[in-house]
Amino acid sequence: MNVAKDVKKTNVRWITVAILFLITVINYADRATISLAGSGIEKQFHMGPVAMGYIFSAFGWAYVICQLPGGYWLDRFGSKRVYAFSIFFWALSSILQGFTGFLAVGTAFVTLFILRLLSGAAESPTFPANSRIVAAWFPAAERGTAAAIFSAGQAAATVIFAPLMGWIIFTFGWYYAFWFMGILAMLFTLVWKKFIHNPKDHPMANEAEIQYIVEGGGLVDMDQTNAGAKKNESIMKYVKQLLHNRMMIGIYIAQYCINATIYFFITWFPVYLVQARGLSILKAGFAASVPAIFGFAGGILGGILSDFLLKKGYSLTVARKVPIVLGMLLGMTIIICNYVDSVFMVIAIMSVAFFGKGFGQLGWAVNSDTAPKAIVGVSGGVLNIFGNLTSIITPITIGYIIKITGSYNDALVFIAAHCLIAILCYLFIVGEIKRVELK
Repeated sequence: MNVAKDVKKTNVRWITVAILFLITVINYADRATISLAGSGIEKQFHMGPVAMGYIFSAFGWAYVICQLPGGYWLDRFGSKRVYAFSIFFWALSSILQGFTGFLAVGTAFVTLFILRLLSGAAESPTFPANSRIVAAWFPAAERGTAAAIFSAGQAAATVIFAPLMGWIIFTFGWYYAFWFMGILAMLFTLVWKKFIHNPKDHPMANEAEIQYIVEGGGLVDMDQTNAGAKKNESIMKYVKQLLHNRMMIGIYIAQYCINATIYFFITWFPVYLVQARGLSILKAGFAASVPAIFGFAGGILGGILSDFLLKKGYSLTVARKVPIVLGMLLGMTIIICNYVDSVFMVIAIMSVAFFGKGFGQLGWAVNSDTAPKAIVGVSGGVLNIFGNLTSIITPITIGYIIKITGSYNDALVFIAAHCLIAILCYLFIVGEIKRVELK
């Protein structure tokens, strides 16, 4: 082991997180395809806002329900294998969604709803797996940046794919967007199989890097020992312990609130630009990418600031909470859009709000910091259940708000209120951030 200290360490962990970033980009582009296609679907099948709200939310129903099984499978069978199956089946679902454009109205609604459920089930292990892989590959002092990088893929998906999807839909039709994303995800399974390995099994990582990770608190043997979930232990026993921990409850509720912003942006935001601000779907695709650029930048900077504070000697609690609170304060500026008429100002304000959302998006870093070592996947599953209940509730609630009020104003108030609740959770419920020990 001493020899490793004299050898320059490799940096395979950063290649690993780059792959996580890319697959998260594809993942969220796939999720957001339905929103960019929403106007075309609504027009072709004569659906109202409530029906579209249910279509938007279908993904979230299965995504949430499958979180605990997904987390358990990760702890039992390892991240690489489970993630590969996840990518394949969500890609297949996306391809099939494109074919609903050739069905009759009633059949199309039911089929699209079912396929969105399949997408949600298939994608359920992805973020718990991201968190799990980061916990294995990164020391604590780099974990905030690593988690911020893959989380920033949510915003990067809109930056990269919203203009492209807008052009594809405008030029060829909305169903071509689903085919494009499905085929792209299928191809990425090859990249995943080649570059993703457990730390100790990776052919490109040397002993110096593994030692560096271990000394910094990385869980490099997560998939190579009996550290994972035990076969004879009930998954609900683990969940019960997590839900009886005040810190974890505060983190989970805050994650729900933080994610309300992202689900507004990947479901109703393009429709808002078309219906409330009068943009064409092509212009809406390009306009939606601008706040996403700021969201991407905010995500990276929030993680960098968090790790910078940690390296400067601040506690883990301070290092994680400061970016989250500051980010959510910026997120609340979304409400200002209700008082401006200029599309330019709307995009500018949304950019500030989305920057804040990205800046405060450290829930997955916090999960890597706090999850019991034996059940990082299960803990990530619980976090993602809370975080993605909003994928069900937010689209449907906004649909009803629009139907009842005839306006998006209260919908933006609804999102701003979630940012405030997230702040209150981290300030008054979470307390000290530390790793939970199983009893």
